[in-house]
Amino acid sequence: MKPSLAKGAARTVKLTVDRGRTIDFMGEAARVYATPMLVLDLEVACRELLLEHLDAGEDSVGTRVELDHLAATLLGMTVELTVTIASIDGRSVAFEFTGSDGIDTICRGRHHRFVVDVAKTAERLAAKARKAGL
Repeated sequence: MKPSLAKGAARTVKLTVDRGRTIDFMGEAARVYATPMLVLDLEVACRELLLEHLDAGEDSVGTRVELDHLAATLLGMTVELTVTIASIDGRSVAFEFTGSDGIDTICRGRHHRFVVDVAKTAERLAAKARKAGL
């Protein structure tokens, strides 16, 4: 990890809620941003922020998500997600996040990621695959 990794570092991403990010089980008129896709977009934003401050061979994995999904966002709307590093404890990094669709605050919460060595992680996963017979 680089010395630039510090509490308060932030990143804001804007994206359009496309069809693949929406639920479909309530019909076309009720296509709204799906919670699992919101979580994915938040995890990606946090990972991208971390990558700016990690050394070669390092990456991160998500370990916890605490999400309040507060308002529906319609298909085609633009959302703005802001992620901020709230704390760092060794290789564990906690983020706070908020999201808006320009009309409503759509989410808030916390996300935790753990910085890993990519090569060591690959070794652990290969060992687990062998144990599982995969």
